[in-house]
Amino acid sequence: MNPSLPTLFVGHGSPMQAVETSTTTRFFAEWPDTIPLPQAVLVISAHWLDTPLSITHWDACPILHDFYGFPEALYRLDYPAPGSPKMAERVVSLLEAESGGMDGFGPVNLERERGLDHGAWVPLRHMFPQANVPVVQVSMPAGWHPEKLYRLGLALAPLRQEGVVILASGSATHNLKCISSAEAPPPQWAVVFDEWLREKTTRWELHELFEFWVNAPHGTQAHPTSEHLTPLFVAMGAAHEGRNARVVHDGFSFGCLSNLCLEFGRHP
Repeated sequence: MNPSLPTLFVGHGSPMQAVETSTTTRFFAEWPDTIPLPQAVLVISAHWLDTPLSITHWDACPILHDFYGFPEALYRLDYPAPGSPKMAERVVSLLEAESGGMDGFGPVNLERERGLDHGAWVPLRHMFPQANVPVVQVSMPAGWHPEKLYRLGLALAPLRQEGVVILASGSATHNLKCISSAEAPPPQWAVVFDEWLREKTTRWELHELFEFWVNAPHGTQAHPTSEHLTPLFVAMGAAHEGRNARVVHDGFSFGCLSNLCLEFGRHP
């Protein structure tokens, strides 16, 4: 039996991370050196909310420049990784097997047109710069509770023994109304929420995490909307069996934007 690959939750940061060098992009570039070259990457990003649950199903990955007001050079970038219809169909089979027929997950749409959003291709551009690892992206259905997203991760967990990295991309804090200058110190509310999140994840306190808006200090300020945090629960669910979590990168940018990255399920 192949060893299970760890899962990863990353703060993908600004689209400018695609062309800039930072401590976070260096982490993206170095983390793959700690694992065998994966057979594929399955991405869940804050920037693809789609119901019903959708899975990319193409031979080559188109990308989206789904942002506005950035330098022209950013819109000329590409990330020509291969897709994997075979893995997309494997994902469908795993979801169909869950509870004898996709109970609670609903129908699955095979998406043949939508490209990778910047929450997916920006970190991947640093992690696998040769674009030689197949990529499949799964949508986050709008309105799903964190516990249901955790169950989605549970259903996807067998992929880890098949050489697949499950990459969840979002941000530990995400309130764009509070963005400041690039080098501004983080506000206290962001620091407090970030510390709460790392404590609860490393202790695997799911009952606290699933209701983070209520339980976390400054929960609604850190996340006026939930989509940048909830990919975390897919990564955790996929690593449920081992239940080990660790902080692998941290820091802040633009004041309140956390760069926290969390890894789950690595064997000692």
